Amino acid sequence: MWGFVNLILLSVIVLLVGYYLVTQKEQTGGSAPDSRNTAQQSADQQPADPKGTVSGSGEEKGSSGSEPSSEETAEENSDPPSSGQSENPPDQETVDAEQGQPAGSGKDGKDQASQEGKQETGKDSASGKADPQQDQIPEKLASGGASNAPSGQAILIHFVGDMIFSGKVETLLESKGYSYPFTYLGDLLKKDDLTLGNLETPVTTRGVGAKNKTYVFKSSPKALDALRAAGMDAVTLANNHILDQGEEGLLDTITHLGASGIKYVGAGKNAARAYAPEYFSIKGMKVALVGASRVYPESSWAAGTNKPGVASAYGQAPEVLKSIAEARKSADLVIVMAHWGIERQSTPDANQKALAHAFIDAGADLIIGAHPHVLQGLEQYKGKWIAYSTGNFIFTKSTVPATWKTAVFQASCRPNGGCDMKLIPYKTELGQPVPMTAEEGKKLMQEMQQLSIGGVRVSGDGTVTAGSAR
Repeated sequence: MWGFVNLILLSVIVLLVGYYLVTQKEQTGGSAPDSRNTAQQSADQQPADPKGTVSGSGEEKGSSGSEPSSEETAEENSDPPSSGQSENPPDQETVDAEQGQPAGSGKDGKDQASQEGKQETGKDSASGKADPQQDQIPEKLASGGASNAPSGQAILIHFVGDMIFSGKVETLLESKGYSYPFTYLGDLLKKDDLTLGNLETPVTTRGVGAKNKTYVFKSSPKALDALRAAGMDAVTLANNHILDQGEEGLLDTITHLGASGIKYVGAGKNAARAYAPEYFSIKGMKVALVGASRVYPESSWAAGTNKPGVASAYGQAPEVLKSIAEARKSADLVIVMAHWGIERQSTPDANQKALAHAFIDAGADLIIGAHPHVLQGLEQYKGKWIAYSTGNFIFTKSTVPATWKTAVFQASCRPNGGCDMKLIPYKTELGQPVPMTAEEGKKLMQEMQQLSIGGVRVSGDGTVTAGSAR
């Protein structure tokens, strides 16, 4: 009798448990959370910090930001971090849209970048194939720049620091529009001959966030049209975030850059493309641009023969030196954009100095650095300028005052005649550089002079002159 009763009770319990599980599945939709969304949400979570400051770039709590301390340590090593120290990127994918030898950009009418990008890049609008191997940059009549300039005169180049459009910055731009970061720049980046910056984020709507990496970025393609319209001509992708969404994210970034008319260096679908210089023909000068990074979380991020990745500047950076030497054979001006150094350190480390000098010895004329998220000083070596760190430009707002200070670096360069440097001071608000007051700017120029090497002088108006020690 009791056995029969126990059997009835057990059956009722089984039925109740089964009913509960079915109703729970219906309420949750019966699906697992999307790993991409989970990865992106985790990118906006900062580690606890008793001082209220995030390690690395000093970004605001709750925003997407800087790298874990293991990455800071790695950048000081002579060799790249070994595979498996951090994240393992997803399986290799390819994007056929990437150009093996992209043609160039131009600044004429940048406010219509999405329309004119096809013409400016030298591509046939019907076939989409690249035309000449080097860019023929149009004169900037529409943007108010020089026109019909004689060959051999100086060209004006602007460099800006780290740019992201994710996390809190993305939230702000979705509200205020993607042109918001450029409100206070006016025509500054349109009236020059060439504008360059560090794109510190993959631009994609796909990808899987890198695992075992504290901060993972992902930006909307909408940002690139606004960036191009503001005056950006080319960016370096050689940094420790460009593979935050895996190889798929990198290849998507390349595709979106091509659609917007912005050129790139420092990464690619393979090593040949990652290390390849980008050439521009401006006012009779042939300008070569090379990008490379000495900061990334593991060795698998480096580009390979048939593998997407970044151009590596670890060790003696032999492939970078080859690219510079190759560019030197035909270019009047060779520019290197390097990702290096230690975050929030206002002075360059030994590796930065050694690499900068080696790049110049190999044939570079101008070195522009990024990654520390703060400004570092300048040095002139063998008559060539080195700007060790350009700081943040479009980024999250930090609790660390040093990361609030930035500048637009201006170089006026002549064929075989060197470059004259000038700094235009800005402060970085959330997602937007804002001009400093005259007093703030003068103070920053004094700080930059103190940070600079070899007696370099920086006047109150930002003009940079070499010291006696070169």
